[in-house]
Amino acid sequence: MKRFSFFYFCSSNIVSFLFIFSTALDTISNDSPIKDGHTIVSAGGNFELGFFSPGNSKNRYIGIWYNNLPKGREVVWVANRVNPLNETSGILTVSSKGIVLLNGNQDVIWSSNSSKSLIKPVAQLLDAGNLVLKDDSLVNQKDYAWQSFDYPDSTLLPGMKLGLNLVTGKYWTMSSWKSSDDPSPGEYLDRLDTSGYPQFFVWEGPAIKFSSGIWNGHLFVGGPNLKPNPYYTFEFVNNDKEIYYKYELINTSIPTRLVLNPAGLLQRLLWIERNQNWFLYSTGQMDNCDRYALCGQFAQCNINDSPPCDCLRGFQPKNQQGWDAADWSSGCVRRTPLTCGTSDRFLKYSSVKLPDTRHSWFDKSIGLEECQRLCLKNCSCTAYSNLDVKNGGSGCLLWFNELVDIREYAELDQDLYVRMAASELGSGYMGNTRTSVIAIILTVSAIILVGFLFWFAMQRKKGERGVGEGEGKEDMESPLFDVMTVSAATNNFSSANIIGEGGFGSVYRGKLSTGPEIAVKKLSKHSGQGFEELKNEVVLISKLQHRNLVRLLGCCLEGEERMLIYEYMPNNSLDFFIFDECRKKQLPWENRFRIAMGISRGILYLHQDSRLRIIHRDLKTSNILLDSELNPKISDFGLARIIGGDQNEARTKRVIGTYGYMSPEYAVDGKFSVKSDVFSLGVLLLEIVSGRKNRTFHHPDHHHSLIGHAWLLWNEGKALELIDDCLKESFVESQVLRCVHVALLCVQRLTDERPTMSSVVFMLSHEEVALPQPKEPGFFIERSIAETDHSNEKRCISDNVLTLTILQPR
Repeated sequence: MKRFSFFYFCSSNIVSFLFIFSTALDTISNDSPIKDGHTIVSAGGNFELGFFSPGNSKNRYIGIWYNNLPKGREVVWVANRVNPLNETSGILTVSSKGIVLLNGNQDVIWSSNSSKSLIKPVAQLLDAGNLVLKDDSLVNQKDYAWQSFDYPDSTLLPGMKLGLNLVTGKYWTMSSWKSSDDPSPGEYLDRLDTSGYPQFFVWEGPAIKFSSGIWNGHLFVGGPNLKPNPYYTFEFVNNDKEIYYKYELINTSIPTRLVLNPAGLLQRLLWIERNQNWFLYSTGQMDNCDRYALCGQFAQCNINDSPPCDCLRGFQPKNQQGWDAADWSSGCVRRTPLTCGTSDRFLKYSSVKLPDTRHSWFDKSIGLEECQRLCLKNCSCTAYSNLDVKNGGSGCLLWFNELVDIREYAELDQDLYVRMAASELGSGYMGNTRTSVIAIILTVSAIILVGFLFWFAMQRKKGERGVGEGEGKEDMESPLFDVMTVSAATNNFSSANIIGEGGFGSVYRGKLSTGPEIAVKKLSKHSGQGFEELKNEVVLISKLQHRNLVRLLGCCLEGEERMLIYEYMPNNSLDFFIFDECRKKQLPWENRFRIAMGISRGILYLHQDSRLRIIHRDLKTSNILLDSELNPKISDFGLARIIGGDQNEARTKRVIGTYGYMSPEYAVDGKFSVKSDVFSLGVLLLEIVSGRKNRTFHHPDHHHSLIGHAWLLWNEGKALELIDDCLKESFVESQVLRCVHVALLCVQRLTDERPTMSSVVFMLSHEEVALPQPKEPGFFIERSIAETDHSNEKRCISDNVLTLTILQPR
């Protein structure tokens, strides 16, 4: 019996030891780092991680490769792409801040830089090829502090995402190796572009090499070879939180990977067991017509034609001599100008890759007929199409200005409607001329008659009510609320329901009988913001749709009452948090950076991506509202102005806005442009980082504003001293420095030196991009002590005290 007990004891301990040893094979911890020459293998044996030297290089890298494929190391991810080791004494270990690669002198060569501080950090290689960092002391072991899948290099594995996290602003991109011997980022980058309707571009430095086209519900229109198959499934997700493409294996015994090779080609590779080799299954760029914009503007490419480029119907080569010499880059121009009216017609092109959508507008809720009507109403609109081709088609996509990168695909179910002068389509398209003329005369007569009757009715109604009542209602494309409904929702405009006040009047919190909470902006009779500002806000915001713009539910115009009804923002405004010593702690750096990105995207939409080109003119912290998840929403469009698509600036004799956020050219000369908003954003970024107001900032060593103080610190190499004290435990150094850098570029004195909003969004979200050095900011002058407002002295307001939005002079 004793012999049996001893045998059982030994056996159980051996089994336990083997179990512990086997579970440790795929992990790295403080106690079990890996040295050069050692590796870890995922639990199922699919992937291996360790040190390697690519090709003929002698440099050492940390990489992940297929473990069970016999033909060499197919490396799918590299950690220290930019900083190789030139020795074989490297160590990969973990710390409370992340995964760390050390050289023989214990210098940090590479680090994962986790924003979380971990109690018991462990790095694990998963069977999907994902290296994850987690806290082994936590119950939820899938709460990763960092993962390699968030940082693809030249290979996209099953389960990896390629796209954008709209919450964090993180882009998932692919970048080619420089060569088979050098895994550092090469010339080519595959990245999602969201400046219009989302599409993927392969960039060669600053130039676009290839466009995927949009996702039309089935596939990307630039890749019709992406079809259902027995090897993998794929999906494209586009919602309020994420926009991405990914794929998953159907048969895990047939590995597949998507690679951006050093030549800039997107290649789908399958492992063929019989041949023991990788098989090229498909290529993103199939032929010469896949070269981006090969044929220039208003032209299409057909690889079966010779030459492949041809102008669209009604267009002719812009440079005939170059066109004849096979240089099609200048594209085509219209033979007959558009009339900019409803007499224009549309020519349908079938089976085509849709044009570049960077200068487009879309609405998922309307159909093709309404889409055509909207295009006809806008003189800059040149084409339209369905967004989704499933179930007969849905959604609307409008193009403005030039149409670029169109090609024909015989197998693609996609139509494009290009705007044409009616004369270019001939009488056959218009139908019987006499019938058309009669129809036009009858239609015009009916419109005139209806217009007269409507005018007469409005004049009569206006005479029956008080002067000013309902003035301009007919111009407002927004639901109308009656006073009784709004009064009931706000408890008869009770003072207890006031959530903000300003020069315009008060803002009340309310709840409609139908359920949703609302915010009611009620203009005071003595408000400096008159009916024109209110009308301007209704007309503008009712035409705008973006996740970072506040949603207008309607308005109320009865008697002398003038009210706007918005969606209710439960977390008040940005200034409510960052300028209060207690509440600012509720916005750690992760939230602030997400807010900064959201504001930037909202302004980009106003400047470039909306149907109208809009300058806000009053961007400030109190006009940035926060929803229940602390997502920013830009509000208050009373001072906003529409400018033409080709207009750079405008001038006003009435300079209104908020001092501290105004650009120099606007405050002094009344000139405003999209660069005025860029200046205001720069101020906002500095305030978000520092938790201090620009105009009321004071410092014992000088009398500069916050802008001036930031400029002084930047020149001294002390930009991190600008950061709010409450962020010291949560900030990410690289993001803070980039925010300050971009902010100083935005507040430069001259408008031409400030970046555009598309550049701002790109710079904030793309850490590897080098930024230019900022020049001296506007208003870099010291103020006298009397000019400095000390009203921002530190104070802490308890939560049970009613707090109103602090007023700013207009």
